[in-house]
Amino acid sequence: MDAPPSLSCEPIEVFGVPQVLSDLRAQSPISRVITEVGDQAWLVSRYSDVHALLTDPRLGRTHPQPEAAARMTNSALFGGPLGNYDTEDGDHAHMRAQLLPAFSPARLRALQQPVQELANNLLDHMEESGPPVDLHEMVSFPLPVLVICELLGVPADDRDTFRRWSEEIADTLDGDRSQRGLTALVSYMRELVTVKRQRPGADLISDLIATSSGTTDVDAVAMLSAGMLFAGHETTVVRLDIGALLLITHPSARERLLSSPQLIPSAVEEVLRYLPSGAILPRYARSAIQLDDVTITPGDLVLLDLSSANHDERTFSKPNDFDITRTPNRHVTFGHGPRYCIGAALARLELQTTLRMLLQRFPALELAVQPHELRRKTHTLTGGLETLPVRW
Repeated sequence: MDAPPSLSCEPIEVFGVPQVLSDLRAQSPISRVITEVGDQAWLVSRYSDVHALLTDPRLGRTHPQPEAAARMTNSALFGGPLGNYDTEDGDHAHMRAQLLPAFSPARLRALQQPVQELANNLLDHMEESGPPVDLHEMVSFPLPVLVICELLGVPADDRDTFRRWSEEIADTLDGDRSQRGLTALVSYMRELVTVKRQRPGADLISDLIATSSGTTDVDAVAMLSAGMLFAGHETTVVRLDIGALLLITHPSARERLLSSPQLIPSAVEEVLRYLPSGAILPRYARSAIQLDDVTITPGDLVLLDLSSANHDERTFSKPNDFDITRTPNRHVTFGHGPRYCIGAALARLELQTTLRMLLQRFPALELAVQPHELRRKTHTLTGGLETLPVRW
């Protein structure tokens, strides 16, 4: 039998997904692969299977023998099993119950004005700097960081430190480096939690402290806050960069949005669907699962390829077209079911606000380099662009 193909996390294209994934969906939608760190896994690439498995209780994020479990990457935060195998469901339900108030409709409405003001200030600075500028550095990176700091109650002045730790955590090859970054971020959060226990504020960390007690809960709040800080800005940075790039390189879509700004929400959904390859969720089988002619055994690593699912021809007409009016648009970028991303509404708010204002203020925005000169980050959890040079 042929050896399983290697699953590289290095991107092949700036947009869309590699042709090999289209071939897999057609010929072998559940494939045995080798992960970036040399472990075997099942790659699920078809929309119908990914969508179903996202809600399947036979899959989880934990493993009964975490030290022996196959890993997707060497990242300390998302590369392998997370949590306690025996209490996973209850722990997850408790975590969501703690976080839901921070993402309530009322809380998000209260954030609309601050997000708009932050975006406007960053765009002011961009305009004052004059072209060309790096949109990634001037807007896409700082905005989500400032927003998540506001939500959590973390000093935004420390964002350069968070950036270094986040880059270390996201390292998919050097596990020691990733663990150092995570340890540093959790330690920082533990100190902040200790301070906020004495002087609480109107923020998520203070809310979490109010429902906790004891040293163990301090550690749990610190770990949860560290994960929120990382996940709450890294993925949105990537989406802002790719959203801006898609609009720059699709002038007809940009002109349509300038004349019909009410299409911004629909355009953002298409940006979310159209994200590049590499968006993969790791799961572990808790019991045997039969898919087509494949038997997934307990303990196996299962990789749910969201990017491939979002480009499945069976679900999305002309999936390689960037269609800002696509209806329906049932992408799985934020997952599906009980583990649906709790910060999805906040990410949509940031994307809609920033992309709308960017187009309004810089309608002639264009790349300051050739598209083939753009470089994507490699061997990092979230991927994304290294820089996005633009002019107007």
